[in-house]
Amino acid sequence: MNAATSTPSAAKAYCFDYLDRNAAAIACLNDNIFYFAELGMQEFETAKLMTALLEEAGFALERGIAGFPTGFCASFGSGHPVIALHTEYDANPDNSQISGIAEQKPIVEGAPGHCEGHNVNAAVLIAAALAAKAAMAKFGLAGTLKIFGAPAEEQLVSRPYFVRDGWFDDVDVAFHNHIAGNFRVGYGLIQAALVSATFTFRGETAHAGVAPWRARDALDGVVLMDMGLAQYREHITPGMRMHRVITDGGDQPNVVPRRAAVWWHFRDSTAEGAGKLFEQARRIAEGAALMSNTKVEIDVMSAVWPVRGNRTLAELVEREIERVGLPRWSEEEDALARALQAKVNVAADGLARAYVPMRGPSEQRTSANDAGDVSWKVPMVKLYFPATVPNISFHHWAAGVPLATSIAHKGAVAGAKALAAAALECFGNPAVVEEAKRTFKEELGGVTYKSLLPPGQKPPLDLNRATMDKFRPLLEKHYLKEKPRFAP
Repeated sequence: MNAATSTPSAAKAYCFDYLDRNAAAIACLNDNIFYFAELGMQEFETAKLMTALLEEAGFALERGIAGFPTGFCASFGSGHPVIALHTEYDANPDNSQISGIAEQKPIVEGAPGHCEGHNVNAAVLIAAALAAKAAMAKFGLAGTLKIFGAPAEEQLVSRPYFVRDGWFDDVDVAFHNHIAGNFRVGYGLIQAALVSATFTFRGETAHAGVAPWRARDALDGVVLMDMGLAQYREHITPGMRMHRVITDGGDQPNVVPRRAAVWWHFRDSTAEGAGKLFEQARRIAEGAALMSNTKVEIDVMSAVWPVRGNRTLAELVEREIERVGLPRWSEEEDALARALQAKVNVAADGLARAYVPMRGPSEQRTSANDAGDVSWKVPMVKLYFPATVPNISFHHWAAGVPLATSIAHKGAVAGAKALAAAALECFGNPAVVEEAKRTFKEELGGVTYKSLLPPGQKPPLDLNRATMDKFRPLLEKHYLKEKPRFAP
C-alpha cells in the first residue's frame, strides 16, 4: 500500500470521524429496519425512516419516484459531477429470525424477515450519504450527490423503471452497496440478466365430480406450460435458468378453477439470452392455452440487464477498501459465526480476517440484481462490505442471525466509510470521473442499452400487500422504540 493510499485526505478523514462518532446511530438505523421486515413494494416504515434522516440533514427529497410509493431520490449540491449512491431495503418472505442466536427461531412464525442483509445495505447507504454530505459542505466540494432508494430488489423491480423514466440521465457515475462476508469489488460482468413475468390462465368453472366436461381448466394451462418448459430445459444453454411458483391454483378440488397463475423467472448471462428464453416461454404458454382450451395473459413485472462493474471505479473502490480495512472482530462475534456455520454444515472458518484483493475481471454469477440497468446506463461499481457470516447462503434463516448484532454494526461502519470515501474521491478528483466514462465506453463494446420493459409497463403496486397486511400487526409488536439520531 503506497503513501497516497494509506493517508486519507482531509475530507475523508472528516468523513471517517463522522461515521465513527455516529456508529451507535448507524446500528440503531440498521436494527430498526431489521425489525420492520418489510417485503418489496411495502417498505413504508423503512422508506419513511430513511427519507426523514436525509431530509433532516438537508437533502432535497423526491418521494414516489417512477411510480414507486416507497422509492425516493435525495439530492444535495448542484452541478457536475453528479454522483449517485443507490441500494435496496426489502426483506424476504417466511424468513423471520431472531438475531444473535445460532438456531432457527422466528420472531413471528411464518412472517417475512431480513435474510439477505438489505437492512444493513440501507444503513450503509444512509450513513455514507450523511457523511459524504457533511464533508462536501465543510470542504466546499462542488457537484451533486444523489441518493436513490430502490424498492423490491428481491423481486428485481425498481431500478429498470428508474432508468427507463430518466432518473439516471444526468448521473456521471454510480455506486451500489451490498452486504457480504468480506470486502469485495469487481469489474466486468458480475451478475445475470433476468425477465420476471406472470402467466395467468383463464377458463370456465364446473363441478369436478358431476360435469367436468363443461369446464375449461385454467390449472391445466399452468401444468401444461410447466411440462413444456420442463421439456425445453434439455435445449437451453448451461448458463440459463428457469424457476417458478404457482401463485394461484384454484380454490378447492371439486371446483374446476377458471383462473390459475404462475410466476416465472428467466435468467441468462446476457439480456438478449434472457429475452429469448422469455419469448420461448411465451410461445409455450400460448400452446398450453390452446391445449387446455383457455386463454393466457402475460405480464412482465420486470426485466433486468446483467450487473457489470466499471474497472476504473472498481480500482478506486479497492483503494478505499484497503484504506478502511476489515473490522476488528471480538472473540464473541467470531464464536457466534463459527457456531452458525457449524449449525448449517458449512466450513466453520469464522469471520473474515483478511481482504482478498481483486484479481482480473469478476466471474459472472447466475444471481441477478435490478441494479443491472444502471450499470449499462452509466459507469457503476458494486461494493460488497463485510457485515455477515461467510459461507452462509442468503434466503435462509441462518443469514438473518447476524443482521442485528455487532457483526452487522461494525461491518456497516466499514462499508459506509468505503462508500463515502469513493464518492468524495469523485468530487475531489474529476479526472477519475472522466476516466470512468472513457473506460465505460470501451467496456460496452458497441452495445447499446435499451430497456427490456414492455412499453407502458407500470410497477406492481399490490405486490406483497396481502402478506404484509397479515403480518405487519404482529411485527409491529417488535419494532424498536429508539430511533436513530445522527450528530453533526
